[in-house]
Amino acid sequence: MSKIVGIGACVFDTLYNIPTYPTEDTKMRATGSKAAGGGPVATGLVAAQKLGVDTAYIGVLSDDNGGAFLKKDFEKYGVNTSLIEVKSGYRSFASVLWLCADSATRTCVFDKGDLPPLALNESMKKAIADAEILMVDGNEMEAAVDAASYARAHGTKVLYDCGGLYAGVEKLLANTDIMIPSEEFALGHTGKSTAEEAAKALYERYSPEIVVITQGKRGGICYDGKTVTPYPIYPATVVDSNGSGDVFHGAFAAAVVKGYDYLKCCHFSSAVSALKCTGVGARESVPSFARVKEYMEENNYEL
Repeated sequence: MSKIVGIGACVFDTLYNIPTYPTEDTKMRATGSKAAGGGPVATGLVAAQKLGVDTAYIGVLSDDNGGAFLKKDFEKYGVNTSLIEVKSGYRSFASVLWLCADSATRTCVFDKGDLPPLALNESMKKAIADAEILMVDGNEMEAAVDAASYARAHGTKVLYDCGGLYAGVEKLLANTDIMIPSEEFALGHTGKSTAEEAAKALYERYSPEIVVITQGKRGGICYDGKTVTPYPIYPATVVDSNGSGDVFHGAFAAAVVKGYDYLKCCHFSSAVSALKCTGVGARESVPSFARVKEYMEENNYEL
């Protein structure tokens, strides 16, 4: 039984390391390139798996080169792939990313492909009911809403990585226990001018157990309906920031399964995300649980 299951984007990424952003209509030689698996929930599941929690991906992949790579990549990291439906004749969700050295930022251009939407079957529903956490990211919206409603009816917590202001997002937010939006999402969805105001508005409107707003290089805040508490970003020499938010969400899910309170989950996830940024690749750079614990102790925080 997988303790964390996920429904969301699974993306075939091609990463290019570049020294600086090129001028339009010119050529630039990359310092490196590689293929990698991506997507908020998909990468989050890999992060949780590498941190010692059993995970499974629920979704639809193509049998093209991108889809074959994505399935093998899950298997490489130990994520259960038995709930993936493989379809023939479709184009995979794919992206190209520039990882810029001088600004430590990344720029992404993506093609969502043309795969048919996910429809939950009985095996998928059973896996959701048996799990401790269902992770969603707003992709596969109809299936995600159905799965979230089913999860809550069977005692499975729903963790929502709120990154995109998709149509119908209110239905998913209304079925969320652990709400983790980016600051951009939180301000955009609520119309508030500060993260603190947005966290309170989201909590009052949707009644989750916790709202955690991520603020990039400033760390973030969590709100439990009573107190707004900040959490820090942990120090790191950033080599590759791509996927750091996805890893944060997966680490948070793993921390919940490990029994930590929500503020401790914030610290743990921030530390995992920081360590991930010290290496190239969103998935291969996720540290072990033992390394995270050691790193947090080095920074005067004990799990």
